[in-house]
Amino acid sequence: MPAKTVDIHAHILTEETIRLLQREAPKVAPKLSRVDDQFGTLDVAGNVYRNFPRGGWDLERRLNDMSASKVDIQVLSVCPQTFIYAQPPALAGVFARIQNEQIAKLVKARPDRFLGMATLPMQAPRQAAEELRHALSVLGLRGAQIGSNVAGKNLDSPELEPVWATAAELDAFILVHPINVAGADRLSSYYLTNLIGNPLDTTIAAACLTFSGVLERYPKLKFCLAHGGGFVPYQAGRFVHGWQVRTEPKKKLAKPPTESLKRFYFDTIVHSKDALEFLVGIAGAERVLLGSDYPFDMGMADGVLQVRSLSIPSAEQSSILGERAQALLGAVAGTPSARAFA
Repeated sequence: MPAKTVDIHAHILTEETIRLLQREAPKVAPKLSRVDDQFGTLDVAGNVYRNFPRGGWDLERRLNDMSASKVDIQVLSVCPQTFIYAQPPALAGVFARIQNEQIAKLVKARPDRFLGMATLPMQAPRQAAEELRHALSVLGLRGAQIGSNVAGKNLDSPELEPVWATAAELDAFILVHPINVAGADRLSSYYLTNLIGNPLDTTIAAACLTFSGVLERYPKLKFCLAHGGGFVPYQAGRFVHGWQVRTEPKKKLAKPPTESLKRFYFDTIVHSKDALEFLVGIAGAERVLLGSDYPFDMGMADGVLQVRSLSIPSAEQSSILGERAQALLGAVAGTPSARAFA
């Protein structure tokens, strides 16, 4: 029996979740308007995302799309618009708990199709660490999705140490997703905030985690970089060379960044067979995981077919399509085994 395909990068925001968040803070909570058979307009705290695909909130549409894309299991995470890192910590904590409970509810209802990841109030690191522990040990979620920065603060901030310590202790899987991207004032044209800004901010996050020594202090941390790792796979050699010839990269990292860089995981969302072959070649199949970015328009609905078209051994294809994800997500400290893989 073929191994199940596992999409580790898929977003959700149900209508029930929206209603619950609206009760807490109507001015900040998501709003859906101008809904038709294909799209709605999503407004979160005044930030408007037009043409939000219906699969984002319509479960029947999502399941149909999964079948069409040959995805057996989605690992659900929130839409990044709802991170609300710039809001007061108390509100962010309430929003995180509601969304985490809602994702857990979906997983419980359809354990054959879904696993879940938490969202955390990262602007309050100790609270975020507590929420991560609750999400894994009580709700049965498998890790967390976090932003590439916290309201403009990079991920090398010493304040975030409780989050990394707790994630390492719990063996949690962490998906780093771009948000609030750097250079947005120069990227307003041509959709560059996404085309360039998203991979750029993921690259900044990865560099900060590397050169600050986070991956050295917590070698068991499992960070997955969204959208194929941004520019990291292509520019990793530049990071290593810079460490060798400059003093600045050595400030907090006593050894070359080579080993730290080898600890990152990457999803498959690179929109090019040639780029995906390069990624697998440089990172290794064991570090590449199927992702779609469902339901957004910059996602990859044909990810399964693209992996199966690669000129790599079938065992490596199976690893990327789900076997490695099963190993990473199937058993998390304090939670029961995931029935989705049964």
